[in-house]
Amino acid sequence: MEPSVIVVPTAESMHALGRRLATLLQPGDLVLACGELGAGKTALTQGIGAGLDVQGAVISPTFVLSRVHRSRSGGPTLVHVDAFRLADLAEVEDLDLDASLADSVTVVEWGQGKAEQLSDARLDVVIERSSNPEDETRTVTLIGIGSRWAGIDLAVDATPEELDD
Repeated sequence: MEPSVIVVPTAESMHALGRRLATLLQPGDLVLACGELGAGKTALTQGIGAGLDVQGAVISPTFVLSRVHRSRSGGPTLVHVDAFRLADLAEVEDLDLDASLADSVTVVEWGQGKAEQLSDARLDVVIERSSNPEDETRTVTLIGIGSRWAGIDLAVDATPEELDD
C-alpha cells in the first residue's frame, strides 16, 4: 500500500484530519500515532474522537496510560492509549487491550516498536514537525498495513481550508 502524505498547517487542521480519518475507521482498527513531543498526536486523536462521536473529553492519557470513550451514537468505542512510559510490548500487553480491540477503535500514541503485535492490520500515522519552531505546519504520513487497509484510499485530497470544514 502506498503511503499518503498530507501537509497540515495548524492544530485545528490536525483535529479536522482526525475527524476525516474517523470516517474510515471501524471496530477492530488499530492506529499507531507517532511523532515527537508536541507533534499533534493528541490533537489527531481528539479529531478521531469527535468523528466517532464519543463521550468525554479526549485528553492525553499520559499518566493513566489509557482512557475509554464510549460512543454517544452507537458507533465504536475509542480506546486511547499513551505508550510513552511503557518500555515494550509486554507492558502494552499488560493493559489487556486485546480484550477490547475487536469492538473498538484503538489509538496508541508512541506505539511504534511497542504495539504493532496487537493486530495484523493497522494504520500507522507518522507526524513530523517543521524544523522552524515558529511554524505550526506538520507533515502527516498515513501507512495502511495489512489486508484491512488494502484498497483503502488514505489520500485526503483537500486544501488546508477544506480540512477545517
